[in-house]
Amino acid sequence: MSAPVLQVTDLTKTFGGFVALNQVNLHLGPGERLGLIGPNGSGKTTMINCITGALNNDAGSILYEGQEIKALPAYKRARLGIARSFQIPKPFKSMTVLENLCVPLDFAARDRGEHHHIHDQAMEVLQMIGFADRAHELSADLTQVGLRKLELARALAAKPKLLISDEAMAGLSSSEVDEILEILMTLNEHGLAVIMIEHIMRAVMRFSQRIVVLDAGQKIAEGTPDEVVQNPDVERAYLGE
Repeated sequence: MSAPVLQVTDLTKTFGGFVALNQVNLHLGPGERLGLIGPNGSGKTTMINCITGALNNDAGSILYEGQEIKALPAYKRARLGIARSFQIPKPFKSMTVLENLCVPLDFAARDRGEHHHIHDQAMEVLQMIGFADRAHELSADLTQVGLRKLELARALAAKPKLLISDEAMAGLSSSEVDEILEILMTLNEHGLAVIMIEHIMRAVMRFSQRIVVLDAGQKIAEGTPDEVVQNPDVERAYLGE
């Protein structure tokens, strides 16, 4: 059995007297598709912020490819191969899609001591997600689904091994949700491990091989989509007693 890409053990985070995460465990195998769900305030965003380095956890360990990363700043975790796409994209509106993608690629190239083929690399990423035909369009003119595709492309620019998709489908139509799902499936087929945080349950159930459910800062369920749907603790968390 392959070693986990990500191994989170007893993760704990408090804000004053409020316990946002209480000894939560999570693991992700190479190329695995994991859904992370829970009601509002369950701890999903705090969990992801701790993994990516936006927040420091108070206790517990976060191993990425066997390396403890909890003391690393966010940019160093990104360099190791952890990428995150955000729900609200913030592209440079005066730039084209291609130019927006060249910015993170240029930073990554400088970090590696490379300064060539940035344009070609950007086009490769856009082709991978089926967005190459919009390369020269201003990002200010993109639709919501177009902005989400650009956000995914920017996350992929650093060539990650783990992508955290943070509500990439929020506010999209049913057909647009299917477009984003298809892109995430394609990326996963290329070997990318993906954690999906999403409130659109049909998308999570269709995408995920395994689902972890949080409620009030604790993991209350874990299993296949079918197992999670049938779990009475999950039903109580979403619907109440």
